[in-house]
Amino acid sequence: MLSFQDPEFVQDPYPALKELRSHQRPIWSEELGVFLAATYSDANAVLRNRSLGRIFEPKAPAEQWDTFNWLHADSILDSEPPKHTRLRSLVMKAFNPKRIEQMRPDVERITNQLLDDAREKLAGGSFDLIADFAEPLPVRVIASMLGFPAQEEHLLRPWSQAIVKMYEVSPSEEDKLAAQRASSEFADYVHSLMVERKQHPGTDLISELAAVEEDGEKLNAHELIATCVLLLNAGHEASVNGFGNGFVAALNTPEQMHLLLTQPEELAATAVDEFLRFDAPLHLFERTATQTTEVGGVVIEQGQKIAALLGSANRDESVFRDAESLDLKRDPNPHIGFGAGIHFCIGAPLARMEMTTALPMVMRRFPNIELVSEPKRRQTFVLRGYEAVLVSA
Repeated sequence: MLSFQDPEFVQDPYPALKELRSHQRPIWSEELGVFLAATYSDANAVLRNRSLGRIFEPKAPAEQWDTFNWLHADSILDSEPPKHTRLRSLVMKAFNPKRIEQMRPDVERITNQLLDDAREKLAGGSFDLIADFAEPLPVRVIASMLGFPAQEEHLLRPWSQAIVKMYEVSPSEEDKLAAQRASSEFADYVHSLMVERKQHPGTDLISELAAVEEDGEKLNAHELIATCVLLLNAGHEASVNGFGNGFVAALNTPEQMHLLLTQPEELAATAVDEFLRFDAPLHLFERTATQTTEVGGVVIEQGQKIAALLGSANRDESVFRDAESLDLKRDPNPHIGFGAGIHFCIGAPLARMEMTTALPMVMRRFPNIELVSEPKRRQTFVLRGYEAVLVSA
């Protein structure tokens, strides 16, 4: 049975996940205490089965985890109907397709700024595709959308990274302390902005979230803060890891890189979907049975947990032709890199817009881009990405 803490597995989980799929049914993991749904049909069923819910379990001791706990208990991600329905409906009044499309000029402006900075760094021989581009782009975009002061953007990524470390298989004691501290600091920061925007509303998303109302319902303070934290986490983790994972895969596949160089605008949409399928930014999404149910012929008793293995599902040979190969023209591409069902990633439209806008701009600016050294992986499985990718152009 695979081990989620085996460094070789974390580096390249796909051979072990392929073996897991060969069982053609969910398999119990003693290590995680959950069933693992590895095939496309089983993972998709987990995401859509209404007897399987996102049940947040508060961490203890409560006094140390108080802020972390309510940031999750009051978020869209970790709630179920009717609370989830109410929260998502209110948030989507402000964080909607029109609002996201209005951000496109900002995405283009920020992309150009980052590429200008990258060109300057190339004078020294290379730049880091992650630290110098893939990370700051979505952080700056969501910070601009939320109305965070530009001089304080540098606070956001460390807070987010500390919080999402808790989604990994076995966070260390150091990780736990960092998550507690980041939760409190992030929540306090957003709270101060929320108070200011309620007194002096602007055109930013925090002002709009504070004002949205439906059937007399509004977001309370904890819900608004939790939403802002979720939007930063969900709104940029998918972009950072999706872009980084996919771009490295393209750099390692010369014929696909050639296609991207010759048709960057035409292939942007299918290329981004293939990036998300081929090396998914999110690999595991857990659910709990709220009543006894069945997935793939396996009975899941009430209270038991089952996880959809998204990266495995996206390599399922029964759904994707040549599933182990990168195909930037793949169409249709029914990947579940952003999840499915009522918990489909709320940040997906923004992440997709960012990546489809930025990808052609990178290719036009740096047509000779190539790896300088072996990319360095983050030693995490759930949120899969690179720590550093040095490139020259």
